[in-house]
Amino acid sequence: MKLAELLQGIDILELRADPETEISGVSYDSRQTKPGDLFVAIAGYEADGHRFIPMAREKGAVCVLCQREPGDGSPCVLVSDSRAALARLGRNRFGDPAASMTMVGVTGTNGKTTTTYLLKDVLEKCLGARVGLIGTNQNMIGNEVLHTERTTPESFELHALFRAMADAGCTHVVMEVSSHALSLQRVAGIRFAVGLFANLSQDHLDFHRTMEAYCDAKALLFRQSEKGAYNADDPWAGRVTKDAACPLLSFGEKAGDLRGGNIRLSVDGVDFDASLDGETVPVHVGIPGGFTVYNALGVLAAAKALGVPLADAARALASSAGVKGRVEVVPVPWDYTILIDYAVTPDAIENVLNTVRGFARGRVVILFGCGGDRDRGKRPRMGRIAARLADFVIVTSDNPRTEDPDFIISEILPGLEGTETPYVVEPDRVKAIRYAMDHARPGDVVILAGKGHETYQIVGHEKRHLDEREVVADYVAEHKERT
Repeated sequence: MKLAELLQGIDILELRADPETEISGVSYDSRQTKPGDLFVAIAGYEADGHRFIPMAREKGAVCVLCQREPGDGSPCVLVSDSRAALARLGRNRFGDPAASMTMVGVTGTNGKTTTTYLLKDVLEKCLGARVGLIGTNQNMIGNEVLHTERTTPESFELHALFRAMADAGCTHVVMEVSSHALSLQRVAGIRFAVGLFANLSQDHLDFHRTMEAYCDAKALLFRQSEKGAYNADDPWAGRVTKDAACPLLSFGEKAGDLRGGNIRLSVDGVDFDASLDGETVPVHVGIPGGFTVYNALGVLAAAKALGVPLADAARALASSAGVKGRVEVVPVPWDYTILIDYAVTPDAIENVLNTVRGFARGRVVILFGCGGDRDRGKRPRMGRIAARLADFVIVTSDNPRTEDPDFIISEILPGLEGTETPYVVEPDRVKAIRYAMDHARPGDVVILAGKGHETYQIVGHEKRHLDEREVVADYVAEHKERT
């Protein structure tokens, strides 16, 4: 593709390259640059890509797109915002595949993954659609599973993924849209048929700094959506919808156009009545927890915005399966229950603990840690919530990254100290799980919180294999005599 074709629609400050130059690829990581590439220098969150222009040129980049002059006379395209330009490059390189599909974006602190899986299932059952999915657990083209590294891929890879989905016959795409993706323009230029806001609670303040800035990042979704759906019960609903550029459908238990009532919670899931415009339908979802009601209401609202009748969407939800790492039961042969849940925020910890308190016959035991190089303010809060709602707490590690695990734990413990809730500290997560199983009693529910779908532990910059399902299975195999 010629440089001029790639640059269509990009706000160029100055072109210092031959527009007829043949470009074989686009890279924004100098380590991945290949001969014939256009290298995009991004002033990143952690590093400035302009520093790596010489390396990209050495590797064969024939042109550089950048915000500052390279200084070495390299053929270059000067722009005011290289992130926005990268998103447009992706659209141009892959033929704007998102425009040929119905796009649905889901944002929020908690519940995005479950919501996208449930909505994908509803659209497939009710519309006969072939649906692509992009999110934290994995990416999917129909039933084909693709590996994923982050909740929302970088913009160029995102459009490559859309191209693969469109070529495979996808009519719809349901995707998690993180606050990082919105702030860093990974989804720039995408027009969503429906944008869905689930909730907002403390997370990612290492990046956004304030809750207001975090909320404002989420609100960007409603400025590039044709229709919107939002949780009217969320305290941030007013701010997140204030500058919306689309018609909105609200949902909630206490407020909203679509209302959930007569709620019944059990170990087998949730049942409630959904009411909208004088119509009331029964809803069952086989995922336990009060938060499942909100996830289901969000799905029903988004489906309604896409033209799916309320009753049809409710019937489809009744046969939807659970999601890996979200209140996932791990089988053991003894009279206690082990759940794996991707609870990494104060709200998520509170939600899963309240859920389990509703059906546990014995103690509620929670094992959790906090991620390193992330928002430190939530650490003592998570400790306080665990002390208030659990009967026993095991504090351990969860992706310490470049921080000392013992230091992270020391910032969790003030939330537990001085309370009557007993707790132990075991920084080694495998040993912590085995401790929990050694001391589990009949009727107990043991929650392994934080890893969810993840099958690794990030220590330093290294990903080390750690699948909690395997840890549990190994323990069971070693203690067969107890069965």
